[in-house]
Amino acid sequence: MALDQEKLQIRTYYRALFRAWGPQHWWPAQSRFEVIVGAFLTQNTAWTNVEKALANLRAAHVLTVSGIRGISLEELERLIRSAGYFRQKAKHLKLFVEFLDQQYKGSLTKLLARRTEKLREELLSLHGIGPETADSILLYAGNHPVFVVDAYTRRILGRHMALSENTTYEEIRKLFEEALTPIAHSVADSDGDERHHLEAGLRGAAHPPSAMSTAKRTALAQVYNEMHGLIVGVGKNYCRKSQARCDGCPLQKFLPRV
Repeated sequence: MALDQEKLQIRTYYRALFRAWGPQHWWPAQSRFEVIVGAFLTQNTAWTNVEKALANLRAAHVLTVSGIRGISLEELERLIRSAGYFRQKAKHLKLFVEFLDQQYKGSLTKLLARRTEKLREELLSLHGIGPETADSILLYAGNHPVFVVDAYTRRILGRHMALSENTTYEEIRKLFEEALTPIAHSVADSDGDERHHLEAGLRGAAHPPSAMSTAKRTALAQVYNEMHGLIVGVGKNYCRKSQARCDGCPLQKFLPRV
């Protein structure tokens, strides 16, 4: 498939999914730091397991930079156990806070104000942060215009567009960013659409509006935000790893004919 045709197809998918499901309000969180913690915890586990861990941290009043700084490693491991790989993740959260303290005097505002390219390099240099985690922090905590590529994205592209197994994370990210940029000026997340879709019920991967999902951001970041949330909805509900459930999926009509 020619590159321009691939980009057109991605734009078509965005419009079809948004018409069907509306705003997804992904990432559900009340603070930037909660987004960052969630980005670490969601590695190699389901979001339902992350929600349990976040609830434990919130109940213990440690879902803050100072909270993670002050809690013992053993107690942190206990609180996030439901998220899996809890020893690694606890260590990585502690290391992130140490980095924030050493380089930015504990200020998320200073960290996230960095230029996108420089901040991405810095995040990728830290233990426990790969491209998907770094881009989740950039987009959802910092409102930087960076598209997040996850396993759902690769799976959907593979089934719909014959994606090569050798296609890299960066190639997919660039494809989506270039494809979605032209529609950034027509973000459909208006108040009217918001009310209509909330009254119709939450669909896709949608969550009720939260402090972070309604944070002010550029139109480009908003489009990247929505597309990733919509893809999560497809992956969770239809394009499953073991067996696809295509009936009812808004993207079913775009599947290649065998």
